[in-house]
Amino acid sequence: MHNSFRLPYHLVVEEGIFDKIPDVMKDVLPRLSEQKMILVTEENLKSIFHDQIARIQADFKYPELYLIQAATYDAAVSLAKYITMNDIKLVVGFGGGTVLDLAKFAAFVSKTTLISLPTTLSNDSLASPVAVLGTEGKARKTFRCTIPHAILVDVNTIVSAPERQLLAGVGDTISKYTALVDWKKAYDKGQEKVDDFAYMISKMAFNSIAYNDMKELKSKDFIKRLTQALVMGGLAMEIAGSSRPSSGSEHLFCHALEELYGDYVQVPHGIAVAMGSYCACKFQNRNVPKITRIIKEYGLPVCPSSWKITEDIFIGAWQQAPATRADRYTVLNETDLSEDMLRKLYYEMEEVFVD
Repeated sequence: MHNSFRLPYHLVVEEGIFDKIPDVMKDVLPRLSEQKMILVTEENLKSIFHDQIARIQADFKYPELYLIQAATYDAAVSLAKYITMNDIKLVVGFGGGTVLDLAKFAAFVSKTTLISLPTTLSNDSLASPVAVLGTEGKARKTFRCTIPHAILVDVNTIVSAPERQLLAGVGDTISKYTALVDWKKAYDKGQEKVDDFAYMISKMAFNSIAYNDMKELKSKDFIKRLTQALVMGGLAMEIAGSSRPSSGSEHLFCHALEELYGDYVQVPHGIAVAMGSYCACKFQNRNVPKITRIIKEYGLPVCPSSWKITEDIFIGAWQQAPATRADRYTVLNETDLSEDMLRKLYYEMEEVFVD
């Protein structure tokens, strides 16, 4: 089996790194500051990080600011067309998962250099080779795209983000515990190939958070560790050529919540997949005390009712989860998803993870 993948030129976690972009990249892109650059972000981030964005733009001779309205496939294609028509050579994604996903796909379509500047560490979008974009209605689809040419993480910017966003990043990482088992199950059923190297890297990402003694979320050491874990998750997907190293039944539960119950509940992606991982761990007959310990040690808010998830929504999300990605084999294909079983699981979580 031949694997073809690309790694970022740079991964730097440092205070003030956003003010040094051309200097950091000069070994691989020596005249970067002279290229036409477009900085992709959203309105609320422009307001919050106005001075930071202005300093980034000041390092480039031909900067342009592009504010996205929605992270949809059509919006990404529209941006790609704009980049191509205006001969832009560099795309800089500045924001969270939705901004980075749209920037990645637009850079991929336009075959443009991409630098990822995350403002939060809530999921592995900063490094992954996939973009989750809206399609019709509330449905979202995962599209294969480019991995960033560089990932630069400014510690000062991450520290200013709400702590819950960092917890979401932890949740996204620990969800690999069940995603990897689902990947193996798909292999056993002849549905998927498993890349051992990608599997190992994803497991290392999980272990780096699961067995981490540093729990001070806003410390420089923890931010570095979480960045590395999320990047490892993204690189595992790049090597595997799919999102399987990081996405299993727990992600299908999250997709169902977003696509079917988005009007009623809004759970951060990382928290939703961590919630789903506890359940998937039960379905897989795994080490439930282990995943419980990790969730409690970090204080991840996975109690369903804390997010206005009623038992009916919980049951409906799990029962509809397999249909959100019908081509993805997981433990759900061989699990009893009856109302009685799921109702018991709901109240078990309410008891185990009561606020």
